[in-house]
Amino acid sequence: MTRVVVTGAGGGIGAALARRFAADGAKVVVSDIDPDAVARVAAEIGGIAVPADAASEADTQRLIEVAFSELGGIDLFCSNAGVLTAGDENTPDGLWERDFGVNVMSHVYVTRALLPRWLDSETPKRLLITVSAAGLLTLLGSATYSVTKHAALAYAEWLRATYAHRGLIVQALCPQGVRTDMLTGGNARGSGSAALLANGALEPAAVADLVAESLDGNEFLILPHPEVADYYRLRAADPDRWLGGMNKLQRGFEGAK
Repeated sequence: MTRVVVTGAGGGIGAALARRFAADGAKVVVSDIDPDAVARVAAEIGGIAVPADAASEADTQRLIEVAFSELGGIDLFCSNAGVLTAGDENTPDGLWERDFGVNVMSHVYVTRALLPRWLDSETPKRLLITVSAAGLLTLLGSATYSVTKHAALAYAEWLRATYAHRGLIVQALCPQGVRTDMLTGGNARGSGSAALLANGALEPAAVADLVAESLDGNEFLILPHPEVADYYRLRAADPDRWLGGMNKLQRGFEGAK
């Protein structure tokens, strides 16, 4: 991939993706809502920094216009920005809306702007959506993250089913624990699953390496934690058993408080 855009690239998986692609010789546009963080990453890799809010359609359109202007096109778009809010059904409406905007609508805005340029092009174009294993399973301790990541996966599936024959390759990155601020700091600590996911958590660079290797193929799901595939199969084959096991975990979290 010679021309790449990465959102949520101020740190974590996004910054690791930008570093890996740049090391492989790609021209990279990095974007994040934190202008200082994205400027640092861009300076480090020799990329182009575009501060933007992924949940803003206007910002997303501007990001894509800059990428086309500076790079002459986009071969790979990594729609990676995401947020996690610990909480349950009582999470305030404003946070539900924010999380839905970043975790779901950001991908919609990307495709609204890109697909008119990408579909039926001479060379296939690739969209990588960072979903999370929570989109395949769930995340105890965060209703908003679980719901929005399921929606993100559903949108990625719909895109793949609808446009694969027109040169669009859609892949969904679904890691479990990754050692980022989302897992180790802030609101994440309030989620019952944080300590559990810390066991076996990967470094962002390891996830980026797997993504780079996966771009040689067309697999829809990119699973840095292979055991997620087994959990996903169990969930589909015996949802009652799977839900019973998840509820057992929840009871354990509550008993540990």
